[in-house]
Amino acid sequence: MARFLYNLALLALLPYVWLHLFLRSRKQPEYLQHLGERFGRYPSARPSPREAEGVIWLHAVSVGETRAAAPLVAALKASHPGHRILLTHMTPTGRHASEELFADSVERAYLPYDYPFAVRRFLAHFRPTAGVIMETEIWPNLVAACKAGGIPLLLANARLSEKSARRYARFPRLTRAALQGLAAIAAQTEQDAARLRALGAARVEVLGNVKFDLLPPPEQLALGETLRRRMGPRPVLLAASTREGEEALLFAALVQRPLGEALLVVVPRHPQRFDEVAALAAKAGFGLQRRSEGAPVAATTQVLLGDSMGELFAYYASCDVAFVGGSLLDYGSQNLIEPCAVGKPVLIGRSTYNFSHAAEQALACGAAQQIGTAEGLLEAAAALLADPAARGRMGEAGREFAARHRGATARNLEIISRAMR
Repeated sequence: MARFLYNLALLALLPYVWLHLFLRSRKQPEYLQHLGERFGRYPSARPSPREAEGVIWLHAVSVGETRAAAPLVAALKASHPGHRILLTHMTPTGRHASEELFADSVERAYLPYDYPFAVRRFLAHFRPTAGVIMETEIWPNLVAACKAGGIPLLLANARLSEKSARRYARFPRLTRAALQGLAAIAAQTEQDAARLRALGAARVEVLGNVKFDLLPPPEQLALGETLRRRMGPRPVLLAASTREGEEALLFAALVQRPLGEALLVVVPRHPQRFDEVAALAAKAGFGLQRRSEGAPVAATTQVLLGDSMGELFAYYASCDVAFVGGSLLDYGSQNLIEPCAVGKPVLIGRSTYNFSHAAEQALACGAAQQIGTAEGLLEAAAALLADPAARGRMGEAGREFAARHRGATARNLEIISRAMR
């Protein structure tokens, strides 16, 4: 009955789905591409069955999950060389990240919305041997269809914040049935596992966070050196993966508290906001350059806009101090593990529910400092920019912190292979 009511609600929302895609396309026209895939319609041509032993399917909703999937994709290719790898996404930015990371070495498509007819078409077309959903995406019809078709579906690198747990708890029967239909759940932390079990999950193991296994690619570190040469000898504060509203706060604080000769590099989380952030910097009166210009940064430039995709490790490698966005306002923070892995001192805001365990550990070991406001961020950054020894201590603590927690990919690979057997 719970899933019946859920499906009635989905049908009622169908007109809104089209409106949602149209509205999103006004900023990202790519939302109107591959529309058929959103409802389980895919190109008919596929490799013949004899060309592969089967399809291992990973779902990574957007950029963060796609990047997190990279070590797992590599491990699956190495351990199951006869299988094709299918990556599915829900956003164009996730799909674009997949193209940059994996090129033609994987297949990619949009996962359809959770309509029964669309899910059936998806499974019939790709016929996956096993499915792996990264982090937190629980779709009742998808889970039920996989279970009915004998396709083991797992939740890997699973995290569940208190906020998300309260949302799922509003629909207890639907959530319990979906969680119990999964073949296995690999939780990041004991806290995540406890919340999942409280919602009804039966097969939960705590295996750690695969994002610790994301190593800085050498080519990105080399690009970071190139970017730093273009910036010149000035101190560099990076505001990475910033979210809507955070840049305005940062620019307003910078007007009141300039950082002297230091350069502020701002890399918005979403590419559709590049022009918006450039306009905000200009309105605040800052001299602005764009990374896409590829030119040396002028001495009069106060803000460098990182208007590029797939270069986050390079930006981290090029800076002196890194602020991780999504934490100044209530977005739950972006990935603070990456700057730690590069050995940079990290500043984070109060909102860290997406990385609560990692944030607590990074703060405890001295790899990160927590700030509450944009003014506090600039004050902490100025102190670190003036203290090379403190930056060195924090950077080394970050490297040790990241290295200490690696190994989750191998553990997740084991439960996937177990489910396939």
